Amino acid sequence: MADEALFDFLHMEIVSHVYKEQQSSKGEMDNKDRAACVSVLESMGFRVGQGLIERLTRDSPSFKDELDVMKFICKDFWTKVFRRQVDNLRTNHQGTYVLQDNKFSLLTQLSSGKQYLDQAPKYLAFSCGVVRGALSNLGLDSVVTAEVSVMPSC
Repeated sequence: MADEALFDFLHMEIVSHVYKEQQSSKGEMDNKDRAACVSVLESMGFRVGQGLIERLTRDSPSFKDELDVMKFICKDFWTKVFRRQVDNLRTNHQGTYVLQDNKFSLLTQLSSGKQYLDQAPKYLAFSCGVVRGALSNLGLDSVVTAEVSVMPSC
């Protein structure tokens, strides 16, 4: 339990630090500056995802296909990183996968409701990078995006 809180606080501080660094060098932030911050956070997550997937798949047999990779990401990888399985995995069988997590741990601490909905993307950038890095090391070039319509509640 303590390590979960530590990771949550570390994540919040990383996001805060990246945004404060950008703001201190420029003053007011515009959309271009926010995009640069998201890019920095996503790049950090990418490297973390690469390292994590190397450790998690060290003793695993290779995957048969793309769907097996995605099932591994949803069950094993997501559980190790975010402490729960994905709620839903959908695909159009043409290379597009949608992972749904209704109680995403890095957003539940912010707020339930729409008060902080506009702040969600900056707290999801690192996580998108983690998933993209993991998929990259498993041989899948991907575009990972996050969408939040309602903030998860505790």
